Amino acid sequence: MKEIKSLAVTGAQWGDEGKGKIVDYLASRAGVVARYQGGNNAGHTVVIGEETFKMHHLPVGVLYPGVICILGSGMVINPQVLIEELEGLHARGIDTSQLYISDRAHVILPFHQALDQGEEEMRKEKKIGTTGLGIGPAYADKAYRRGIRMMDLVERKRFASRLEEILPLQNRYLQQVYGHPGFNSSEILDCYLPLGERLSSLVTDTSLLIHHSLERGDRIIFEGSQGAFLDLDHGTYPYVTSSSTTAGGVCSGLGIGPRSIKEILGVIKAYTTRVGEGPFPTEETGEVGEKMRQRGAEYGTTTGRPRRCGWFDAVMGRYSARINGYTGWAVTKLDVLTGLEKIKIAVSYFCSGGHQMEQFPASLEELYDCRAEYQELPGWEEDITGARSLEELPPEACRYLEAIEELTGVRALLISTGPEREQTIVTCNDII
Repeated sequence: MKEIKSLAVTGAQWGDEGKGKIVDYLASRAGVVARYQGGNNAGHTVVIGEETFKMHHLPVGVLYPGVICILGSGMVINPQVLIEELEGLHARGIDTSQLYISDRAHVILPFHQALDQGEEEMRKEKKIGTTGLGIGPAYADKAYRRGIRMMDLVERKRFASRLEEILPLQNRYLQQVYGHPGFNSSEILDCYLPLGERLSSLVTDTSLLIHHSLERGDRIIFEGSQGAFLDLDHGTYPYVTSSSTTAGGVCSGLGIGPRSIKEILGVIKAYTTRVGEGPFPTEETGEVGEKMRQRGAEYGTTTGRPRRCGWFDAVMGRYSARINGYTGWAVTKLDVLTGLEKIKIAVSYFCSGGHQMEQFPASLEELYDCRAEYQELPGWEEDITGARSLEELPPEACRYLEAIEELTGVRALLISTGPEREQTIVTCNDII
């Protein structure tokens, strides 16, 4: 087997770190881009010249002709949304003929969305902040061993049979718990059978496809969605998503062995954001946070919700680096900090009980109780969007990047200074 360069690219914070731009920048040198988890609750935005592309299901590599793109078995897929996304790209002249969908990926159905929205409504003031798109209930059905997979959707008789098995239970739950009228199986079949027919030629054993690519020595990018702190096991539970967003999810979500991953790139903003509810130790609710939001266009790609903004958190950075095994950072949106007189980095947390924490805790109660302890650095005034090397950055910006590296123990290999492809500084040419 040939020695290859394969790279996992994952979010290191609460998602929305700019993974779309980073994967797009690297995908020109890849043969395969494979996404391993999540559903259409994800949103990757890519700016190419005057055009902006917003991906929800599709790997960003689809924008490059000839790149094989894979939706892995760890994903949950809304066929209707996926087809709309494909049609939108076709209308803009994008070729998607190299797209393949895992036959083992699970399908999001209308009752999943109804369950998601009903559950969130019942939480009242304790809402998690879910997108309401049915992601959690689809993963729950997978764990309950009653999910419908893509291999079922594309087989008319099997889909009808599986739906007849599970719909009565789903309807009973919707009706008795949430007061929802439920769904008619014939209506679901009428809607989803044509979708299955349209997607059937794309559905295959994608684990085998990746295996063959690895044998050929293709360059492969394993693309994640959301971020480490939304991971079901390692995030700020219960304010998390329903899948394994960390690098560990690559193997189970694509059907490959751990030795297939050679490098792991963590995408991390030069500050911190999160969407939805949950603790946020470095959140800035005043003028500074609003400046970050406006300058960084911090509004959700999928929902349009404004993102909460705050200073870079090195405690989070260290934890994320540890659980993902990062071999490098891609630091995004450095340009958003331009014009701030002082820039802060959280180096530890101080709790009301009088103890200091330098490691990220599992307890939400502790996180809510903590206040961040900061290191303060001078800001810069120069416009850095034209910088293409570290030497072109102001000394203060370089010092800030060095502080992130020192406090997290991970080197910055890519630095994004704007939303477009070319607005990128590369400190290591051997990323992929």
